[in-house]
Amino acid sequence: MSRRVDNFVAPDYYGIDDLLTPEHKLVRDTVRAYVKKEISPIIEDYAERAEFPTHIVKQLGSIGCFGPTIPATYGGAGLDYMSYGLMMQELERGDSAVRSTASVQGSLVMFPIYAYGSEAQKQKYLPMLASGEMLGCFGLTEPDHGSDPAGMLTHIKQDGDHVIINGSKMWISNAPFADIAVVWARNEKNEIVGLIVERGMEGFTTPTTKGKWSLRASATGELVFDNVRVPVSNILPGVTGLKGPLSCLTKARFGIAWGALGAAMDCYHTALTYSKERFQFDKPIAGFQLQQKKLAEMITEITKAQLLVWRLSVLMDAGKATPQQVSMAKRNACEMATNVAREARQILGGMGITGEYSVMRHLMNLESVITYEGTHDIHLLITGMDITGINAFK
Repeated sequence: MSRRVDNFVAPDYYGIDDLLTPEHKLVRDTVRAYVKKEISPIIEDYAERAEFPTHIVKQLGSIGCFGPTIPATYGGAGLDYMSYGLMMQELERGDSAVRSTASVQGSLVMFPIYAYGSEAQKQKYLPMLASGEMLGCFGLTEPDHGSDPAGMLTHIKQDGDHVIINGSKMWISNAPFADIAVVWARNEKNEIVGLIVERGMEGFTTPTTKGKWSLRASATGELVFDNVRVPVSNILPGVTGLKGPLSCLTKARFGIAWGALGAAMDCYHTALTYSKERFQFDKPIAGFQLQQKKLAEMITEITKAQLLVWRLSVLMDAGKATPQQVSMAKRNACEMATNVAREARQILGGMGITGEYSVMRHLMNLESVITYEGTHDIHLLITGMDITGINAFK
């Protein structure tokens, strides 16, 4: 397996580091150093083989990337959302699949257990999830219900001190290796509830999704429930309705906004470095107007996105951020990063499609990131409804 040297230098055109506390910088630099040492040297090989690097799960736990905002009482780091965002930026700078693993674990599995779970559930699951001893996944999307989760068909039926769950979920990150799944289903009152399904429960299977050209280093699969008996004590008691899963998605989308920015930063750094080293017509291609135009537009859009997620983090930490503001940041960062990756690929010419550079891998990954946890168009309509007061979904 070939190992690469990671010489990444982060762009900071507007001195945004001055807006961060020493603790924020320490958190970011710790994760950046981890990515340079453990992720960058190996990720291209894992992506090429479409294999999930399972050994990183405990590594991510050991550096606090799982549920960093969860209180230390339950194994988290008790950090603020600015720190969480910076962590996700650095992880996705390495690869979107790595950030996805952390996003799912922290925002979609640990957060709902912390926010809506019983004390017994928190004590049982959160410390092991935080350390990486246990891996989780989040079951909301179904084969026929993606952007419209209210149409879900997965359901539970009471059976004494158990419920029986039937149905299926798809496009589930971490599913093939997950020890538990936080699953959303309809009860006999037609209410949406969350419950924790454990691997090993009879009738619960997690087939792997094959043939992906994106997020190739991420483990994606289905959750299939065939008369699975789950203890009633595994139901999350603190929430009913779509508020439960949507609140989890808001937290995850916040991390995606920061993460996509990290992917863009990596593509920009790669393109800038290459443009200074690649000579054509007796000078570096960085000296040509069209290449400078690309690079100037990249750093402008990256800088705008940096300011947007910084301000969003301030609002998150003050408890003032709305889901609609998070949607705007997620959509903006994903579109910006995808455009930056495409322009970076052009600057690299033919080399841009090879695994010698990270750009094409980022570009393929971002085609998933721009779609999952709310598609590009859905987030646009969320903003549209927020500013007009008119629902365009129906």
